[in-house]
Formats: sequence, structure tokens, C-alpha cells
Amino acid sequence: MKSKKIQPRSYLYPLGVAVIGIALWAALSASGVFPHSSFPAPMEVAAGIQDEVKQGRMFQDIIASLFRVTTGFLLAVVLGIPLGLVIGLHGGSKAALLPFVNFFRSLSPLAWIPFAILWFGVGDVPSIFLIFMSVFFPVVVSTMAAVSSIPSVHFRVARDYGLRGVEMLTQVTIPAIMPQIITTLRVTAGLAWLVVVAAEMIAGRDGLGFLIWDARNGLRNDLVVVGMVVIGLIGIGIDRILMQMTRIPSVRWGYER
Repeated sequence: MKSKKIQPRSYLYPLGVAVIGIALWAALSASGVFPHSSFPAPMEVAAGIQDEVKQGRMFQDIIASLFRVTTGFLLAVVLGIPLGLVIGLHGGSKAALLPFVNFFRSLSPLAWIPFAILWFGVGDVPSIFLIFMSVFFPVVVSTMAAVSSIPSVHFRVARDYGLRGVEMLTQVTIPAIMPQIITTLRVTAGLAWLVVVAAEMIAGRDGLGFLIWDARNGLRNDLVVVGMVVIGLIGIGIDRILMQMTRIPSVRWGYER
């Protein structure tokens, strides 16, 4: 299979939009429409990033947030996909478990914050718990829906070829649902970043969410924007990493046009 060339527009267009956005940001900041203290200029934010990097705090906060997001996200995926497979493949499990999965999926992850603090105190564990709760149930439902959408003819043909049990799972079911699972992982990874910021603001001593909260309390809105920019950039990076899964030969068919 020939590798696709990277088209110039794939990076020139986003770069152009970023330049225009920063120019508009600078113009609004200089116009005086918003109070200067509540609308820091791009150069002030750049200076804030430089200060945080020099102090070493930026890297510590990034590492702390990445650890929490990665741990909670992987736990949710490792446990959520198998449960989704069970519910999707067995009608009895679906009838028994789906109402409870939908009940917990409907709850805001932030509603668990009081219990997370009571049960786990302050630190890594409550943030990991909240991320897990935000990702686990959407992954279960998405996996179940993906399994249910597999045409039954795929299973009949596989049985005609003698596939049973683990072979049916690994050679038919999982490849068929992977395109939808990858999309779900991209969406829930973004959700995990949203939750970790809220969790670190309330139950953290470090991390990017705590950086934003601490800067807000110190009336350093330039550092608030620094935290927002870093979170957004890391979110883009995580999404790009997950997109590489679409290049796996066994699931690439789901993305071909």
C-alpha cells in the first residue's frame, strides 16, 4: 500500500487560521473593548509561558495531568470495551445491564466530586476516578452499539468458514467495530481532558487545572490563558496520536472512501 503524501494544506490551513486568530486576539486586546486585566494580550501570555517554563512548574503540571488522564482513560478503556462486547453479543446481558449503564452514563462526572474527595482525599486518585467515570460508560455504550450494528451475514459467513469463539471475536467482531471504537476513543479522550481540569481545580495540588485555578486566585489571567493554551495543544496531540490507529491495516477499511 502506498503511503499518502502529506498535503501542504494539511498544515498550512491550520497555521493560517492560527495566525488570523492571534492577530484578532491582539487587536481586541489593544482596542480596549475589554478591560486589560481581564483580556491579556498574546505577548503577555507568551511571557507567562516563558516564566512557567523557566521555573519548571509547567513541565511538572503537564506530567501530573498526563499521568492522571492516561491512567483513568486506559483503565476505562481496558474495562469498558470487554463489557461493551459482552452486552452487545448477549441479549440477556444487554437486558440486565444496559439500564444501569445508561443511568450512570447520564450522570455528570462532576457530580462525583464530593464523593471522590471523601473517598480518596486530595491528589491523584480522585482525579483518576473522575476521569474513569467520565470515559467508562460512553465506551461501554459505544462498543455495544458497534457490535449490534455488525451485519448478521458476517457472522454467518464466518461460521461457514469454521470460525468460533476467540477466532470469531478476533477476526470478525473486533475488526468490524474498531472504526467506531477509535472515533469513541478520540471523543472520550477530549472529555477526559475536560474532566481533569475540573478535578484538579477542586481536588488537586498540581496539574494544569490547578495551574488555572491558582492563577485565577492570584489574579494572573495571563497564566489562566497559558493553562488553556497548553491544554488545547496537548489535546490536539492526543487526538493525532489516536488517529494513527486508523492506519492499522485491519481497521483501515473503515476509513477508506
